[in-house]
Amino acid sequence: MSEQLLLDLLNSTPVTEDVLESPEAGLAWLTEHDQPASLDEWRTLLEVRGVLQDVVRGARSPAALARFVDGVSYRTALGDAEFGWTLDAPAGRVAAARAVLTWNSLRASARVRPCANDECRLFLIDHSKANKARWCSMAVCGNRMKARRHYERTRRAAVA
Repeated sequence: MSEQLLLDLLNSTPVTEDVLESPEAGLAWLTEHDQPASLDEWRTLLEVRGVLQDVVRGARSPAALARFVDGVSYRTALGDAEFGWTLDAPAGRVAAARAVLTWNSLRASARVRPCANDECRLFLIDHSKANKARWCSMAVCGNRMKARRHYERTRRAAVA
């Protein structure tokens, strides 16, 4: 499973720029993530991104993702000393299926979540032992939210 593929896909629509906006950008993104680069893959990636973002935010049911993994399976890949698994997905849905399957593998542990900063549109995959990470970035969102809470506490204390 590719956690980086999933996280990069979820975070591909920040406030300022959509990195998948044009076919050229989408094909480059797919290539950078070692996925099949075709217009069908790009179109499906745009669709699955919106659905995944809604599902992670709790706005849609996980059942909405079913169409992206319909007909997908794993094949055994035998080697000299070991074997592995190869994703077998219909053309045009390989990257989307990988993203959905990765999300599903992380779902049980609730490791994929939106940033706790209401003004942020990014997501995070929590790798902390306690599974309590809240911010996409401690340096940016975490610091802003902690500074905001501190300001509100000190302002209330000054008024009282």
